[in-house]
Amino acid sequence: LTIEQIPVLGDNFIYLVHDSESGETAAVDPAVAGPVIDALAQHGWTLSHILNTHHHGDHTGANLELKEVTGCTIVGAGVDAARIPGIDVRIGEGDGISIGTHQARVFDVPGHTSGHIAYWFEQDKALFSGDTLFSMGCGRLFEGTAEQMWTSLLKLRALPDDTLVYCAHEYTNANADFALSVEPANADLKRRAAEVVALREQGKPTVPSNLGEEKRVNPFLRADHGDLLHAAGLQGQDAIPAFAEIRRRKDNF
Repeated sequence: LTIEQIPVLGDNFIYLVHDSESGETAAVDPAVAGPVIDALAQHGWTLSHILNTHHHGDHTGANLELKEVTGCTIVGAGVDAARIPGIDVRIGEGDGISIGTHQARVFDVPGHTSGHIAYWFEQDKALFSGDTLFSMGCGRLFEGTAEQMWTSLLKLRALPDDTLVYCAHEYTNANADFALSVEPANADLKRRAAEVVALREQGKPTVPSNLGEEKRVNPFLRADHGDLLHAAGLQGQDAIPAFAEIRRRKDNF
C-alpha cells in the first residue's frame, strides 16, 4: 500500500491510498479537489474511492467534484449518510472496505461528531483517524460526549503499538505545548515535543505518528494513567471525568 500525504488549507491532510496490484486509489477526507487531481496525475493513478471519516466540510468538500471527474465510489458512515455528500457505500463498526487487496476495518468513533468513523489497514499498520485521534491530541467534542470520545479513543488505543496514525490535521506543535502543561515531567513527552519543534522548523510534517508513542505522550490516551492523573492534580478521578477535565483544559488553553 502506497500512502501519499497532501497538505492543504494550512493544516489539513488529505491522503491518497494506492494499491499497485489493482490500480485502485482512495482519497481519505478530500477537503479540496485540485491538489488531489494534481497528485493523481503526477503518479498516473486513477481515483476509485473516497473514504470519509466524518461530515465536516474540510473533510468532504471535494467529494462531489471528484466524483464527477472520476466516477469514484464515496464511502462513509451509514449513521451519518445524510451529511456525507454523494455517499454510495454506507459502513459502520466492524465492516470492512477494500482498496485492491488491502482491507480496512471500520471503527465507530463518535465524539468529535456523532457519526465519526476510522479506518484501520491492519496488514499495512495504518490508521486513518480523522479528527478523533491527533498526534498528542484529540478532536473537540462538537457533537458527542466525553464518555463517547473516551470510549472511541480506547478502541484506537487497543491497536498494536506499531500502528502509524495518519490523522487529518497538523496540530502537533500546539498539542505538545498543552500536553507539557498537563504532564511536564514526562520524559517521553519532552523528547517528542523537541522532535516536533525540529520537524516543523525544517518544514516537515509531524504526521504520521506512532501509536505506541502516542500511548506514552498523548494526555487524551492517558486519562486512566496514574502518572498523568497525579501530575494534573486529578488523583482518584475515574477515567471519564478525568478525560472530560483534560479536554476542558485544552479547549481553554
